[in-house]
Amino acid sequence: METSLIDLSTFHDLAKADIGAFSPKPTSFEGDQLEAARSFFQSPDGSIDIGIWECTPGRFTADRTNSSEICHIISGRVAVSRADGEMRELGPGDLLVLPQGWKGEWRIHETTRKLYMIQSAD
Repeated sequence: METSLIDLSTFHDLAKADIGAFSPKPTSFEGDQLEAARSFFQSPDGSIDIGIWECTPGRFTADRTNSSEICHIISGRVAVSRADGEMRELGPGDLLVLPQGWKGEWRIHETTRKLYMIQSAD
């Protein structure tokens, strides 16, 4: 009987990993924010994306209508609020779960890097 092997992907020193060039954040409404991201893994069906994202200070809107997201803050400080105004302050080492249907705002206090996992609803 032949055993199928599954690739064991590993990534090191995520705080310093190259994530590419920064560009303007499309949903930013305060702070002329710049962002960069690098995907490290996508599931074969495209429903899961795991990577690193970094953004400069300011504010932007976010919408998880068609997906859910898990964020692990690697560096920086942020405040994330729901549409009703409930807010959470987050920093290095904190984990944030944005379930499908979540809408709100991110306020980046200092340049922030996060590990993300986005799972699309489709």
